[in-house]
Amino acid sequence: MSHFTSPDLYDSLPESYARFKRAVEVITTDPAPEVGPTPKQVIWTKNKSTLYRYVPDVEKKHKIPILMVYALINKPYILDLTKGNSLVEYLTDRGFDVYLLEWGTPGYEDKHMVLDDYIMEYIPRAIRKVLRTSGAKECSILGYCMGGTMTSIFSALHPDYPVRNLVFMTSPFDFENTGLYGSFVDERYFDIDKVVDTLGLVPGDMIDFGNKMLKPITNFYGPYVSLVDRADNETYVESWKLMQKWVSDGVPFAGGAYRQWIRDFYQKNKLIKGELEIRGKRVDLKQITANVLNLSAEKDHIAQPHQVEALMDVIASDDKQYKSLPTGHVSVIFGKKAVNITYPTIGDWLGERSS
Repeated sequence: MSHFTSPDLYDSLPESYARFKRAVEVITTDPAPEVGPTPKQVIWTKNKSTLYRYVPDVEKKHKIPILMVYALINKPYILDLTKGNSLVEYLTDRGFDVYLLEWGTPGYEDKHMVLDDYIMEYIPRAIRKVLRTSGAKECSILGYCMGGTMTSIFSALHPDYPVRNLVFMTSPFDFENTGLYGSFVDERYFDIDKVVDTLGLVPGDMIDFGNKMLKPITNFYGPYVSLVDRADNETYVESWKLMQKWVSDGVPFAGGAYRQWIRDFYQKNKLIKGELEIRGKRVDLKQITANVLNLSAEKDHIAQPHQVEALMDVIASDDKQYKSLPTGHVSVIFGKKAVNITYPTIGDWLGERSS
């Protein structure tokens, strides 16, 4: 009985109520945060896609420009989320010439687009535009998540392209053991043809739901429990709003590309086996000879470390380095560990290879 009449319990009630009230305000009435603060210019467009060049505040110190390639799902402003927590800002402040290929939001008319289109038409044209704009003879490419997988395919099919450095960040290459996600899309239970033929465009919410189901309690309820618990910390609240904005801002997946992604990668594991074909050409990862920095995240349940590290055994690069960082799939790019570990790891490695 004394537990229920403890003065400490009653003293804490006003604070708990205040946190709960603030959490409700954050979710229901607070304005959405501004994202993508680094100034940029549009230098090329194709269909829904846009190539941006970021405008640095400092003099360019490295002659090799960086092209960032993101996944076909979600939006790439996670790479430039907010001041002080932006890989783009960090690299431009270090004197790099930074570009971003944004895929855009496909419409129903794009439902038949396949990975071949993105890899064989968009990426090479973006590289040529980067080289022409920067005046450089070579470039670096940084691929995050699926963007890195696509970049590896491009590099294997175009070994003659002037790409000096490749940075892969939590990009899966081996799909033999993908945990729960592999179970979700197992061809015995998941009819990929029926899904694509029915939907045309696979909704972003469906992709997000699948990712959250990998850790349902943590992913569905965890963010809101944390918000209520820490709603009196405005720094945390701002970070929470930024992350929730990005997580909720998904884009649909073109049906043709989604069919390939599930069947050829998750169900058949063709890439690492050397069986994948893009426009009739077999993808041989041994053709990759550029300098490679391959980063995984120790707590990543979307691109698990063994899926990422597998690339190191098949590429022919003389200068190749693999690192597993103490982060998750998203915290590798946003948060204190990203700022203190991921950004310097990438910046230092590229800096030594961009003169």
